[in-house]
Amino acid sequence: MQNKLIDLTHILNEKITVYPDTVAPKFEVLNTVDEHGFAELEMTSVLHVGTHIDAPCHILKNTKSLDQFPIDKFIGKAIVIPCQYKEEINLEYLQTYQEKIAHIDFILFFTGWQYKWNTKEYFEDCPIPTREAANWLATFKLKGIGFDAFSVGKIISAKKITSENMPNHYILLEKEILLIENLTNLDKLPDSIFSFQCLPLNIENADGSPVRAIAMIDE
Repeated sequence: MQNKLIDLTHILNEKITVYPDTVAPKFEVLNTVDEHGFAELEMTSVLHVGTHIDAPCHILKNTKSLDQFPIDKFIGKAIVIPCQYKEEINLEYLQTYQEKIAHIDFILFFTGWQYKWNTKEYFEDCPIPTREAANWLATFKLKGIGFDAFSVGKIISAKKITSENMPNHYILLEKEILLIENLTNLDKLPDSIFSFQCLPLNIENADGSPVRAIAMIDE
């Protein structure tokens, strides 16, 4: 039996959608094969760009950075939960997946926002867990949850983030449930359990990192 690989990662370039009041990555050609004998591209970027992970220390003081987790924190079993036709992700809906959630490491929420990537509509509020639902998710031994959207919380300016207006971040990251944001191709995933990985760059004291997120489906 072979595995089918599904890339869940947006490509990085200077024109990608970035979170409000943050900066886009910049790329500069430093060397070329014709002129210097080798090619080299310089990238300048924050760590929370494109498809990426939030570490607990991104929001909470005196908590772990990504490099402080073992490598298996970023690999495991996953399910996708469709919620593209919902206004919110409430507890009652999540409880219909309780048996599966108890046996997996990652939940990927398919909101449909992946289709709005690189458009102004991507900034509109997508379905997110209610505070009650986030507290319920925090009772499971999850390694992470992901979205094909900006955030597990409402979209606000990066300059205005507090525990009051971003409660889901605090609830989940306090339990070391990592947040994977700006995923794509979630519509290509099965309704069964599959393998998932989202390996960050091994950066010291990283509060986040771009990832190459992939799903591995048994065929």
